[in-house]
Amino acid sequence: MITAIVFIEADVSRISEIAAELADIDGVSEVYSVTGDLDLVAMVRVSEIDGVASVVADKVNKVDGVLATQTQIAYRAYSRHDLEDAFSIGL
Repeated sequence: MITAIVFIEADVSRISEIAAELADIDGVSEVYSVTGDLDLVAMVRVSEIDGVASVVADKVNKVDGVLATQTQIAYRAYSRHDLEDAFSIGL
């Protein structure tokens, strides 16, 4: 599974509508509104690296109100939840 984190600058007058439309895109697992220099962050999860380009370039960037994106590819995941599951004995 390939995970990409997409930082999105968006039309602030339409944040909720843009976020909802992004969340409906196949391959986008979550969309967060955030503080700071960005407006939204989308998590993209696809089976192959080419899927990132398909989702981001062909779909996310074409949503009306998305002004700019920057995509980061995750190469390793660290999660307290995952570690707890790995060491759990099923209690």
